[in-house]
Amino acid sequence: MSISTVIAASKRRARESAAERPPTSALPGPVGRMIGIAVLIVATLYFVAPVFWLMIASTKSNRDLTSTFGFWFAEWNLSANYESLMAWTQGMFWQWVGNSIFYSLSAGMIGTLFAVMAGYAIAKFAFPGKTVAIGVIMAGLLLPVALLTVPLYLEFHALGLVDTPWAIIIPSAVSPFGVFLGIVYAQDAVPTELLEAARIDGAGEVRIFFTIVLRLLAPAMVTIFLFIFVATWNNFLLPLLMVSTPELKPVTLGLFGMISYFSPDKGAVMLGALLGVIPLIILFFSLQRFLRSGLAAGAVKG
Repeated sequence: MSISTVIAASKRRARESAAERPPTSALPGPVGRMIGIAVLIVATLYFVAPVFWLMIASTKSNRDLTSTFGFWFAEWNLSANYESLMAWTQGMFWQWVGNSIFYSLSAGMIGTLFAVMAGYAIAKFAFPGKTVAIGVIMAGLLLPVALLTVPLYLEFHALGLVDTPWAIIIPSAVSPFGVFLGIVYAQDAVPTELLEAARIDGAGEVRIFFTIVLRLLAPAMVTIFLFIFVATWNNFLLPLLMVSTPELKPVTLGLFGMISYFSPDKGAVMLGALLGVIPLIILFFSLQRFLRSGLAAGAVKG
């Protein structure tokens, strides 16, 4: 390759990168950049500080929690806190964490599939009652979840499903917000021309959905899955009413039983909360790139 060719390729890449950059008038000035950095630092501290405090608190005893500086270590009491956590939970703590993972994964996968199917159908098909269906979904977004807990308990009690995993998985999988996101994503991410071309080639609707639509909505599915997963993991009132067997409790309900004790070992509770949130942290770090692209797919039109 000659020198002139290399120079020409470098100039071409420079022109392309310059074309991709926003115009100079749209870039913030030095003061704007400093303000932006300061806001990001404050926001980072706001979200990281509670997690850091939880890590510190999980190594302290009850006395050190009230007599020492909250954001720094005192006497190392981590092993004693872990033994207390296992003793109080009768060795079922990790089973509770496993239950939470099972409930959240099951509700997330089932809810994501049905949300995408419903969102795609509403966005791309014309059928009687479509406006009513959208209105019902929007009404579901406005209703507090706690308002539906008692009616759900009565229904599942009549069906004989109380104190079973299905009593947590099925209500958690039904997500009006997930269906709403599915509608928003399917409207722009699935071209109508592509669907018509597939139909002309002889593909049925089921094949079109599972071979074309799901691939186009993959980033959106990750976003919906994370919303349902986190909502199921953090749900407390529903498991409190639906589940009474200790072996079926999620970690949130198990830790509540520990903290509601007359004289709880608070360091052990903090350690349990820290260990219980680790799966969520791992999940978000593993799927963050899909989450960003999914959010962008729903926010950008055209």
